[in-house]
Amino acid sequence: MRFYITSLACLVAFTVFGQSPERGLIAQKAMVVSARAEASQIGADVLKKGGNAFDAMIATDLALAVSFPFAGNIGGGGFMVYRLKDGSYGALDYREKAPAAAHRDMYLDENGEVIPNKSTLGATAVGIPGTIAGLYAVHQKFGSLPWSELVQPAIELAQRGIVVTERQAQSLSGSRELMIRVNHPKSLYAQPYKSGNIIKNPALARTLSIIAQKGQDGFYRGEVAEKITSLVQEKGGYITREDLANYQAVWRKPIVFRYKDLTIISMSPPSSGGVTLAQMFGMLKQESFDSLSGWNTPAIHASVEVARRAYADRNYYLGDPDFVAIDIQSLTNPQYLTSRMNSFDFNRATPSAQVSQGQPQTLESNETTHYSIVDAQGNAVAVTTTLNGAYGSKLFSDDLGMFFNNEMDDFSAKAGVPNMFGLIGAAANEIAPGKRMLSSMTPTIVERDGQLWAVVGTPGGSTIISAVFQTILSLREFGMGMQEAVNAPRFHHQWLPDVLVMEPNRFSESLINSLIDMGHQVNQQQSRIIGKVDAILVLKDGTLEAGADPRGDDTARGF
Repeated sequence: MRFYITSLACLVAFTVFGQSPERGLIAQKAMVVSARAEASQIGADVLKKGGNAFDAMIATDLALAVSFPFAGNIGGGGFMVYRLKDGSYGALDYREKAPAAAHRDMYLDENGEVIPNKSTLGATAVGIPGTIAGLYAVHQKFGSLPWSELVQPAIELAQRGIVVTERQAQSLSGSRELMIRVNHPKSLYAQPYKSGNIIKNPALARTLSIIAQKGQDGFYRGEVAEKITSLVQEKGGYITREDLANYQAVWRKPIVFRYKDLTIISMSPPSSGGVTLAQMFGMLKQESFDSLSGWNTPAIHASVEVARRAYADRNYYLGDPDFVAIDIQSLTNPQYLTSRMNSFDFNRATPSAQVSQGQPQTLESNETTHYSIVDAQGNAVAVTTTLNGAYGSKLFSDDLGMFFNNEMDDFSAKAGVPNMFGLIGAAANEIAPGKRMLSSMTPTIVERDGQLWAVVGTPGGSTIISAVFQTILSLREFGMGMQEAVNAPRFHHQWLPDVLVMEPNRFSESLINSLIDMGHQVNQQQSRIIGKVDAILVLKDGTLEAGADPRGDDTARGF
């Protein structure tokens, strides 16, 4: 599913809500920004009743599973980066895993070629879901309100139904043919829906009720687990009850690095986001933004060139740290990053054919959704969760009311062959039993001068890292507010294919021509959205400014 945006559409989206296009919602104490108004309101309600950011995370996440099935889920996975009010921080990995029956060549035919659709559509594409395990792990460590109380709002939302938005109606329509092919014409989300229709999901309400009562075991063991494995196996997939019972979320150490007066805290592998961001900002230090006032030709050129080099390393070196040795220190070493920019030319694009992965010494994810939360105590969470593709594998359980992910496509089905996002993989990300697939999800928290300053993240597949990078630069280098930074036009380059993708109708013709003259291969034709950033900025007076992306139905709620 592809969506497009123009500057006029951006303006209209905000005028509808009666806000200035360049100023987001201001809250005095706490805030939630997510892809749907229902989910943001449920999260804000939890904060109002005294819950902390982690309580609100659980309630918001489950509400997104009901209201935003495009990416919100209980059948997928995600990452969380957090910062506590005392300045300590950490990260949680609840990324999906390959089933025990998985193997390196499972998506190849007898000639060693990738079998079309097998890793993207239907049960064969499904990895072991991690969402419920992740949320439950968060509650066990940080929750302050009862688990069942945090699940209840999503149960009630599923029972009373959600109102279909115009964008949602278009999205469902665009995926309807595949949903029918994978499921059947009477499947809940395979029906024709129009804006204003109400979708009730009583099956999901029942599933959530079991999870509310039994916690993690309500999903990974017992009745729900039996229905998951029966459906997936009946449709040719690989997940077993043992796979579900053995799944655990993992607490990880985030990637932390400096850029000028900022400390950036981002997700570690198996997310590629934090390492790639650290490389991009580290290389950018070689090129000064101090004399620039906005996203002009020099700023875009420098950003593209650091992205070109960082994505080349990303695709080659990164994978699941439980399976692959990743020398992060070498990949982010200042001397190494300086060497990566030796071929940088201020006046010319570097063809990607001339850029490969670097040689650091001692070195041995469109359809996602992100939400940001800051509570009244100053705790912050950045969470990105996904089914991978739109509605995941399109496989839907009518008994459970849930979609299943197609995360197996995020592995390298075959080294050198691009996945659905055009990313080229290598051996570090090849399939293995129990392995987590590489991700572009980049939930990020930023400190300025040691204080909480910004909570940032976005969906967008391979464009996620670009959108987070540009949003932080818009805030720090160009002095934008959060909504202004979120609204700003975006661009993306990921090494291969060697194309600079730019949001259509958002950049001047003269700027485009100047980039073309420098040798950039520019595509500003019909292109999928480069991120839908949902973020929060702490202003100088301590109040919070939301950035809710007008490219979607994204909404902020606070008090």
